[in-house]
Amino acid sequence: MAIILENEMLNYFTQLDDAEKMSVVNMLKAFIKSKGENGNITLDQYNNELLAAETEFKNGNFITQNELLKEIKSW
Repeated sequence: MAIILENEMLNYFTQLDDAEKMSVVNMLKAFIKSKGENGNITLDQYNNELLAAETEFKNGNFITQNELLKEIKSW
């Protein structure tokens, strides 16, 4: 199955122009990087991240959905 999938990916990849190929390569790099960064974490690490996020929220460090939409429109 892996060989069939790799051949299919290569077939599609070769049909792209250079800009599209670069976009796909960058996307793949991001996937690989995030796998390494966000790999398996312990339950304690997960709980600590949740507690930190909750503290940020309680301290007012967040934006509303409307604020986010305004920010996105300014891009």
